[in-house]
Amino acid sequence: MTTSSGSVNNAMPSGLQEVLLNRKRTEQQQEEEPNTNAPPSISSSQLFSAAGDAVAGDSSISKPIVLVTNSDGIESPGLTFLVQALVRLGLYNVHVCVPQSDKSVSGHSLTLGETVEASSALIDGATAFEVSGTPVDCISLALSGALFSWSKPVLVISGINRGSSCGHLMFYSGVVAGAREALLCGVPSLSISLNWKKDESQETDFKDAVELCLPLINAAIRDALQGTFPKSCFLSIEIPTSPLSRKGFKLTKQSMWRSTPNWQAVSTSRYPPGHFLASKQGFGLQFAQIGRDASAAGAARRLTTQKKNLEIVESIGAAGKSDSNRVKKYFRLQFLDKQQEDIDDDLDYRALESGYVAVTPLSLSPHTETDIQTAASYWLSSVLAGEQ
Repeated sequence: MTTSSGSVNNAMPSGLQEVLLNRKRTEQQQEEEPNTNAPPSISSSQLFSAAGDAVAGDSSISKPIVLVTNSDGIESPGLTFLVQALVRLGLYNVHVCVPQSDKSVSGHSLTLGETVEASSALIDGATAFEVSGTPVDCISLALSGALFSWSKPVLVISGINRGSSCGHLMFYSGVVAGAREALLCGVPSLSISLNWKKDESQETDFKDAVELCLPLINAAIRDALQGTFPKSCFLSIEIPTSPLSRKGFKLTKQSMWRSTPNWQAVSTSRYPPGHFLASKQGFGLQFAQIGRDASAAGAARRLTTQKKNLEIVESIGAAGKSDSNRVKKYFRLQFLDKQQEDIDDDLDYRALESGYVAVTPLSLSPHTETDIQTAASYWLSSVLAGEQ
């Protein structure tokens, strides 16, 4: 069992799947020997079996709807592996609404005063759209009822994204903002990030991260349907760099850790007027996506959209006026890792760097922190441990 900020380590039954199966066996035993003092419990298999029977008997009843977004864009491996896993289960009606391009540090920003384009995307087994906006645009649009024929899924999953969203990075993070927007709209949500490290991580780590998170996702959907998922918060799930070597799960609190913003001057001789600057680290445009488009029309459309994400757009001769007297300087922003100074082992960044899956409940109000920590602790403990 976890405490209010405890962990579940390898002394527990190996793997979340086994833990959940143990919980199922316990629930079945409770059905055989009913306890009149305890409320009835429903296992995930029972819940989805009942849902399947209802669908077979009444075509007006559908599978639970799950909405997936991210901030890395439509072609990110984290999104691909996650959606494939959800579709493979055959339990959910999977919908996808994601940015066309990388919006990793877009924060909680909406697009106002500009037309947002939503184009259908081909993802096997899912209904999908790519949107020329931010993750918050995607969730707001999807939940509005204007894009899809429904207005409220049972759960929103934002991720799995490349790179940690711990500490102050939560304020910049587009993946966290997607989950936060769902909470604002009254829908339970999860944001999931993989602590990607250059020269150490590989794309298959996303597949391992999905397998690690899938039992939590299933439990969240089940409990959201039952109304027992923690209220007034969403869960930020941070996967360690080597998912298969994780030490366990730990309920954590948001730390004050932050990367150091580093603005570097760029020579005007290197980037003359009219040149578009883009970051190589995913904080701006990634031109490589253009070459992967299936058609010239798709490439042209994506290029038009991505130009809006450039860090610097230099235009000359606007409205026929000379700007030769204007002073122009060019800069590029990079985030530099800084040494962790927090000493509390229950903070997100410390737990993540120690090899734990950090699960941090985040609310819209700081005044509810104690309540959501207690509720999230109870929920995570029941999912992972069941009855000893």
